Amino acid sequence: MTIGIATDYLRQGINLLLILCMPVIGAGLAIGLLISLFQAVTQIQEQTLTFVPKLIIVFVVLSLTFPWMVSSLMSWTLSMWTQIYRI
Repeated sequence: MTIGIATDYLRQGINLLLILCMPVIGAGLAIGLLISLFQAVTQIQEQTLTFVPKLIIVFVVLSLTFPWMVSSLMSWTLSMWTQIYRI
């Protein structure tokens, strides 16, 4: 295995990691922005108001996207192992 092949595997893994994390991070970011706007408009500065909805949304998004995440990760892993086995 050359450095180029190892670098390509690493690049593919990082790209897959970023793609798999986007739904969860995006949902947390969106709900955080909405809650921040709500707090700015109403001047309510409650810490649990920001934490609990983000936690719920992140768990909901994780539970909805988990099968897709696992299947994507498994297919990438199998592809990587078959490519390594061929070398």
